[in-house]
Amino acid sequence: MNRRTFDALMAGAGLVVATVLIVAGALALWGHRFATDSVRDQLVAQKIYFPAKGSPELASQDVGPYLNRYAGRQLTTGPQAKAYADHFIAVHLKEMSGGQTYAQLSAKAQAQPNNAALAAQVNTVFKGTTLRGMLLNAYAFWEIGRIALIAAYTAFAGAAIMLILSALGMRHLRRTAPTTEVLPKLTQPEETAADGGAA
Repeated sequence: MNRRTFDALMAGAGLVVATVLIVAGALALWGHRFATDSVRDQLVAQKIYFPAKGSPELASQDVGPYLNRYAGRQLTTGPQAKAYADHFIAVHLKEMSGGQTYAQLSAKAQAQPNNAALAAQVNTVFKGTTLRGMLLNAYAFWEIGRIALIAAYTAFAGAAIMLILSALGMRHLRRTAPTTEVLPKLTQPEETAADGGAA
């Protein structure tokens, strides 16, 4: 194959790949913005605030070390949602229920239909468990958005590399003689018998 043709094909393929990567990167970037903006908007609307710095609610070793950095701030991000769900709501639910889950308490309440205190406890644990689940879902979508951002950067980097390689291919094409082959044909050895005859 002619070397110039080969270079043109490779450079063109590189441009196609770069275009695909740019589109993929743009879509991933859009996905990142959509996920993080949606999560932030929903969390802000809930108006959840972390306990103030130095408050008794942060005194526990199961809570303070994880929430002190957010003390007094509004909950607006995925990592904050996870911290609040795992180290505030979950801790209080465990204390309130003695380590029992909503399903376990609910089963007990069904067996004791006249136990008003147990029914109230089940109701509170249900609400806390639901809120915790919603916050953890928000964190999951936030992380999906973060992964999409990494994918976008990776795609853009790949596109940049392909553009550089395509540019180098086009440069090589211009410097290559029109008759140059990719794999030059091997010259056949001269047959001495045909040219010179036997001695």
